[in-house]
Amino acid sequence: MKFSIIIPNWNGERLLKKNLPAVFQSQAKEVIVVDNGSKDGSVALLEILQNKYSQLKVILNQKNLGFAKAVNQGVKIAKNEIVVLLNNDVVPEADFLKPLVKDFEDEKIFAVSLNEPQWSWAKGKWIKGFVEHEVGPKTKKPHLSFWASGGSAAFRRSIWLKLGGLDEIFAPFYWEDIDLSYRAWKRGFKVLWEPQSVVHHQHESTIGSQFSQRYVDLISQRNQLLFIWKNITNLKMRSVHKIFLWKKLLTHPGYFKPFGAALSRVFLITPRWFKESREQEVSDREIFKKFN
Repeated sequence: MKFSIIIPNWNGERLLKKNLPAVFQSQAKEVIVVDNGSKDGSVALLEILQNKYSQLKVILNQKNLGFAKAVNQGVKIAKNEIVVLLNNDVVPEADFLKPLVKDFEDEKIFAVSLNEPQWSWAKGKWIKGFVEHEVGPKTKKPHLSFWASGGSAAFRRSIWLKLGGLDEIFAPFYWEDIDLSYRAWKRGFKVLWEPQSVVHHQHESTIGSQFSQRYVDLISQRNQLLFIWKNITNLKMRSVHKIFLWKKLLTHPGYFKPFGAALSRVFLITPRWFKESREQEVSDREIFKKFN
């Protein structure tokens, strides 16, 4: 089984210099770095590395197109069926790809989230009309996961392309990987967490260094709403969401800001919701029951 590794980058010269050597030591046949208009020395560094490592391919964007767009570009040109997404602040262990071979023997497996030691598989929950997620208890064997992290996970490219990849409505970041995983679940595919595929996430990400915490929180809350409005097709669950959404707005006036930001994109959500309604094979309740 052959792998393509895809790494989005924005002003991450220091991280690329620090972490790419470990990536090249893996058994990946192809490493694709998608640069989102970096203004530091990232591009010059990548030119040097291309002369040294034949498996390195580089996509250069003139401006920052956001996480989803950059990753979709990388997946589109990837030559191999299994694509591995790594943030530029993730360091993989040398043999991290090996356990994935067995996982992907099951044709129903869409994605496998890698083992960042401080985390585990993701448990999805429906609480008072909102989708929440939390870390499940560690296991020694692969475990079903509500979603596969866009920062450290492997995906089956053919299914990725059928699903349309990461939805750019969530730009610039957050919830797009949860959305993609959920859409796969609804079409009868599965997502795993693999404890033997170990990577170390240094959490020196671009988001934390380039954006204020207030902005990050706003985008996260907005995208949580977009996820619910787009993906939850069960009418009773949608009714419960509306009730608790209004309660939240009445008791937390500050929530009007992310609500308004999400509402401004509702015209983009409607056709997506109809598409999910038509193509789903597994109900919302069935998915959440898997993680009770």
